[in-house]
Amino acid sequence: MIDLKNKIIMISGANRGIGYATAKLLKEKGCILSLAARNPDEIKVGGDNVLKCMWDAKEKKLSKNWVSETISHFDKIDGLVMNAGVELGGDLEGDSEEEFDEMFEVNFKGPLRLVRETLPELRKTGTGRIINVVSLAGKRPRNPKILGYSASKFAAMSLTNAIRISGWDDGVRATSVCPGMVRTRMTDEITVPDGEFKMEPEAIAETISYALTLPNSAAVAEILVNSRLESMF
Repeated sequence: MIDLKNKIIMISGANRGIGYATAKLLKEKGCILSLAARNPDEIKVGGDNVLKCMWDAKEKKLSKNWVSETISHFDKIDGLVMNAGVELGGDLEGDSEEEFDEMFEVNFKGPLRLVRETLPELRKTGTGRIINVVSLAGKRPRNPKILGYSASKFAAMSLTNAIRISGWDDGVRATSVCPGMVRTRMTDEITVPDGEFKMEPEAIAETISYALTLPNSAAVAEILVNSRLESMF
C-alpha cells in the first residue's frame, strides 16, 4: 500500500461536503494539500502544508492556474481528487437544454480540463493517482427527471476510464468513486423513505483515501458505495 504521508494531493470542491471531509481526513494522514473552491475563503481546512486556491469548473484558465500554483509551492503533484459537481435535473420531457449544458460543463468538461493540466505532472511520479467522485447516477438511470445529471455522470465515468488507459504505462491509476445518497447540501431537500438513510461524507472520504493508497499492481476502476439495497449493487 502507498503511504500517504507527505503526498501532495489536489482536491476540488474542498470547501464543503465530501471535499471538505476528504481534505480533513487526508491532512490527518499527513498529506500536503492543494485545496480549491470557487471561493477559497470558504475552505475550512488550513494550517501548515495547505495551499488554498480558486477554481471554477466553468472557467477554462483556472485549471492551468491552479496546477501552476501547486507546482510553484510544492514542486510536484502526487494525486488529484475531483469532487466538484452540480445537480440540476435535466428532465427527459422538459423543454430546455440549459440544465444539460450546465451539468456537462461542470461535471465533465471542467474535470477534463483539470486532468489535461495535471496528467503530465502525475506521469512524472510513477504512482500518480486520480480519484473522480462521480455518482451511482453514472452507473444506472433511476429517474427520467434527472436524465441530464445522470448523462453527465456517465460522461464522467468515461473520463476516468480514458485517464486509466492513457496513464497506465507511466504508473497513473484512476478510480471512479460512485456514492449513492450522501448527506450534503446537494441532498438537503431530499427526503429518503423509511428504512433508508443518507451516508455521511466521511464514509466517502475514507473510500477516497483507500483508493489513493492502492499500489500500481492493484488498480481498481470503480468503487460503488450505496446507502440502500438495490438489485444491481
